Amino acid sequence: MRALLISALALALGACSLAPPATTPASVGATGDAPARDPAGAPGSDRYAHDTDSPPPARERHSVERMPEPVPKAEPPSRYGNPTTYSVWGQTYHVLPSSEGYQEEGLASWYGRKFHGYRTSSGEPYDMYRFTAAHRTLPLPTYVRVTNLDNNKQLVVRVNDRGPFHSDRIIDLSWAAAVRLGIEQNGTGHVRVEALMPEKRPGGRRQGTVPTAVRAALDSPPPEAGKTQAESGDLYLQAGAFRALDGARDLERQLRHRLKLPVTVRKPDDSAYYKVWLGPFASLDDQEQARQACQQAGFGNPMPVR
Repeated sequence: MRALLISALALALGACSLAPPATTPASVGATGDAPARDPAGAPGSDRYAHDTDSPPPARERHSVERMPEPVPKAEPPSRYGNPTTYSVWGQTYHVLPSSEGYQEEGLASWYGRKFHGYRTSSGEPYDMYRFTAAHRTLPLPTYVRVTNLDNNKQLVVRVNDRGPFHSDRIIDLSWAAAVRLGIEQNGTGHVRVEALMPEKRPGGRRQGTVPTAVRAALDSPPPEAGKTQAESGDLYLQAGAFRALDGARDLERQLRHRLKLPVTVRKPDDSAYYKVWLGPFASLDDQEQARQACQQAGFGNPMPVR
């Protein structure tokens, strides 16, 4: 459903969607069971033309299968969408200072026609036909790669809104993104969300995309003097980075069960993230074979730790 309030700023917030309207009626509120109007009179609680959410009408639908994905680029932070903290329905949220290294798994939902054309938390109008999303704590805007773990479909989306404020969901997708990922019909889907950062070109300009959660973000223990990492056996791959230990342990279990590879969870003293490492590998060939196995199994592209 839809979030309604950043209490400190009295701003109307963005998304928090729903299951398909045919099976689950929509209502306005952070938990999905609030009345159509916030009894406390939260700004924005009665601003929508439609009482329930839905996909676009059949006559207005168009195929999203060939629409290009957003290309991550360096953008200034949203002037309105990045308070240090904000509160919704009595819960306080802390906006991350950076999306660097963010990766999480959980449920995704979607939002559509009800919010189409209305202002998002970043100040931009919501467009259900674009590949966008809402997130509770990532800086606005942030580009993320969303992987549907049920069918391995992937899509890059631009996070420009706040939500979802259901505790069991981690991201709210636009209708178009939900269709592309195969989530629209079920209403929710189990996904992995990885923050993407533009790569720097020589001279400081940025290009391309890299999932920061699997980039070489750690300083691995140095090899013995006079030896390379391959010679000392200190060859690892980083498969993920999580703020919560549970997420790291879940990925560790999946990798161990499906790929039968050595996996460890590490948290350096100077890091806020739990890192999932594969290895050590005895040779560069073994390391590359493990990387390809991860890709083929739908675990993304783990990168060597240097």
